[in-house]
Amino acid sequence: MRSVIQSYTHWLHGKWPAGSVEKVPRVNDDGTCNIPGIRIVGDLTGVPLLKFSADTGARAVREILAEKNFSKGGDAAVLDLAIIGAGVSGISAAIEARKAGLRFCLYESAEAFSTIRNFPQKKPIFTYPTDMEPAGEMRFRGTIKEELLTELVAQQARHGIEPIPAHIERVAQVEGGLELHVLKGEPVRAKRVIVAIGRTGNFRKLNVPGEGLDQVSNRLIDSEGFAGKRVLVVGGGDSALEAAISLAESGASVDLSYRKKEFSRPKAGNLDRLDALSEAGKIRLHLGTNVQEIDDTQVTLCGENGCDTVIANDQVFVLTGREAPLEFFRRSGIQIRGERTLAFRITLGFAVLFSIWLYHWKKGGKLPFGAQLPAWLNPQPGHLFSSLHGWWDTAGSLGNILKTAVADPGFHYSLAYCLCVLIFGIRRIRRRRTPYVKLQTVSLTLVQWIPLFILPYFVLPYLGANGVFSHGGIGQWFGETFLSNGPGTPPDQYWRAFGFILAWPLFVFNLFTDAPLWGWLILGFIQTFVIIPLIVWRWGKGAYCGWICSCGALAETMGDAHRHKMPHGRFWNKLNMVGQGVLAFAFIILAVRIVGWIFPSSGLDGLFKRLLYSIPLLNYSYLVDLWLAGILGVAFYFHFSGRIWCRFACPLAALMHIYARFTRFRIFADKDRCISCNVCTSVCHQGIDVMAFANKGKPMEDPECVRCSACVQSCPTGVLSFGRLGAKTDDGFEKIFDTLPASLVQLAERRKHPAKH
Repeated sequence: MRSVIQSYTHWLHGKWPAGSVEKVPRVNDDGTCNIPGIRIVGDLTGVPLLKFSADTGARAVREILAEKNFSKGGDAAVLDLAIIGAGVSGISAAIEARKAGLRFCLYESAEAFSTIRNFPQKKPIFTYPTDMEPAGEMRFRGTIKEELLTELVAQQARHGIEPIPAHIERVAQVEGGLELHVLKGEPVRAKRVIVAIGRTGNFRKLNVPGEGLDQVSNRLIDSEGFAGKRVLVVGGGDSALEAAISLAESGASVDLSYRKKEFSRPKAGNLDRLDALSEAGKIRLHLGTNVQEIDDTQVTLCGENGCDTVIANDQVFVLTGREAPLEFFRRSGIQIRGERTLAFRITLGFAVLFSIWLYHWKKGGKLPFGAQLPAWLNPQPGHLFSSLHGWWDTAGSLGNILKTAVADPGFHYSLAYCLCVLIFGIRRIRRRRTPYVKLQTVSLTLVQWIPLFILPYFVLPYLGANGVFSHGGIGQWFGETFLSNGPGTPPDQYWRAFGFILAWPLFVFNLFTDAPLWGWLILGFIQTFVIIPLIVWRWGKGAYCGWICSCGALAETMGDAHRHKMPHGRFWNKLNMVGQGVLAFAFIILAVRIVGWIFPSSGLDGLFKRLLYSIPLLNYSYLVDLWLAGILGVAFYFHFSGRIWCRFACPLAALMHIYARFTRFRIFADKDRCISCNVCTSVCHQGIDVMAFANKGKPMEDPECVRCSACVQSCPTGVLSFGRLGAKTDDGFEKIFDTLPASLVQLAERRKHPAKH
């Protein structure tokens, strides 16, 4: 049984990549952070491209000059601007500051352009996008390291930019501005600070014996000096592959160790060159291995099977990347994206408590074990209107319908829900100005307002109060079939209309009734097992989750600004299977209900009611409908992304994951232009490692995708697009993607005119 579950898990979710998202400072679109006066530019804003880094540096200075409360000059002891870091973005900011006549200083702990200087010799340089002219004076023409470095140094000299050697430990807020604390130096005061230090923190360690030997290095500058030597390269990114390739082409005997069984990050060109050298016997690959020990003449590698491999060695290059310099930001009080601070825990606690109250109040104040919310926590909205008379009391009038509706806490919850979708939907459209997002948001908003609010709370009750469902004909048939509690009962269960949009098992109660409601049984079967599978096969799971579903409406609108908070990684991917458990629970209850209908004297009717309603804390209505979908789903919106319920526990999403294993929908990628920046993965609020597919040129087929378009829109080089297997474009539905931002030209434009975007 265990092997069957493991095989099913692997088939459904376990086989997909589970890349992580690097922790970086929280940065707004204009480079500002939580500390007033500090702007962060360059790689740490999210896109590791030279042109974008230069653009952010120059724009930061221009935006500082445009601030109403900033003026240059004044106290000679206070700088107008301090720039930390003399990389591409820092030098670009310094050039712009000099043009503006600001009194500024540029601080660098190593040397200007140190990251580029540390590239291997003859490293190819990609200056995407080719049609972009960054703000400021810096320009990029060189296509290999040496050419580019010569070009950058010349531009630096031409503008007279000279960094001051200093290590800035932190930036502190002081009265009237900011103060830079310098290691072994006096503090420096400044009105504004630009942080341009990039991701050049400490090198990642292997933490194995022998790592401190002289033959172990974290950088390769000149591969020519290792000709004829036995060299081990450790790592699986572009830097590691480029080093191994350069060493092999220079005549070294190269081994490459990587902890995973396949490469997921490097560029396609590097992989092709590596494969060619491997086939020629110039590089020996040791995939799925970890370094166990290093000594003077050999290195011990250990594979997943526990077997050790000993290889002769003269030199080891550990090229596993660097950690972002997070300690600098922590010391400066700058918030780090994804960190669980005390404020995070406190606000999450309040969100959970509020949601617990809200959803129990919505259920009429009922608590487990027959308890009830205290009166002061359970205000009944109907009391506010009980003393009103006149047109409110006219039978069948809209006023009377409204009076009845406002007495129900669910009405107020639904109204607030609709308003949130509308208000935050408008904000989403303004933030992500693309035809796709506009059309998708309008669709979600209209579905939420019309069939899920106006229809069940106003239209159907008005028709029912005026006899439409009781005077024979199609009206009476419709009422008895879809709006009653069964044959012979009045058609006053207008909440059942939610089922026209929210299919089983997302909305279960139309099928879980005392007597069979044949209309809902037939319609529910067609919805869940015919219509939805067809649209998932044709357009992907997101055709329902991203364009129709009520949960998706709130997630894509109110949760839009929090999509980057979704946890990523293998552990979280395993939690995706919780939804399969909820789905199984729904199927078990349905089976018990059906058998109870067939054999009414079997006693299963009582078991069904206990499973659905009566067992304290463990029944479906309380555990799934109230706690998972309501309390946890909404309470975690602002801390773990708006799709937390959709991804992990929604039973309909879990069923559609199965359907999606057969869909033709994919996100396609042009691997030749993928720069492995990981932006697509970081903005996915379903936790999909989009980049792992993109940089291999493989169609993205993870069934979690909800077609939100964030990865396609955010890709700085326009690598990604929607489509179907066997078709160049998905006729009609995907063509509106033609106007999505395809490069950093559009991204830079959004930064230049944030009010428009």
